[in-house]
Amino acid sequence: MPSKLSKVTKHVSKKKGSKINSLHENSRDAQRLRRAGARDDRVARLTAVREKANRQWLERVAFFADRLPDTLHPLNTEQIQELIIEFIGRNDEELDQLKADRRPGRPPVTRQTVLQQQVDAESKEFESGFYLPNLQDEQTLVRLDAWKGDWLSLGNLRFVRIDEKGNVRESQFPPRGAS
Repeated sequence: MPSKLSKVTKHVSKKKGSKINSLHENSRDAQRLRRAGARDDRVARLTAVREKANRQWLERVAFFADRLPDTLHPLNTEQIQELIIEFIGRNDEELDQLKADRRPGRPPVTRQTVLQQQVDAESKEFESGFYLPNLQDEQTLVRLDAWKGDWLSLGNLRFVRIDEKGNVRESQFPPRGAS
């Protein structure tokens, strides 16, 4: 039985002879149309939520992919830590501008609060282990260089957690807590 709204609409219109507006309110066909429409809405809503949750990881991997050296060679821990600090401070200019634009005595705008929370969370993550692709592995570097920006191909990359002290721990994808 078809579940997409377009398929159900097509099936009902063939059956009724393109008189889809003349359905009884509680007829089987009308109920099928409502269920299919509700399902399409639910699937679209869940897809949007999932994409929003995945966006932060895609942006993070894209940042490090853009910062790869021209000649692909493994980076040492100090270079990776510098890249992490650059990543954490990527919105510093916008944050400073928002602070400068705010009048004294006024509460911060929502964007400023969001950016500050993001910086705080990423700094805290860096203390315990910052999640990123393994830039010390040649195979991961080659795959990261060929990465097209899609979520599914991130499963082919190896990930690690690097903390402020330079400790490197293997991790898994997708990230779960402090894996």
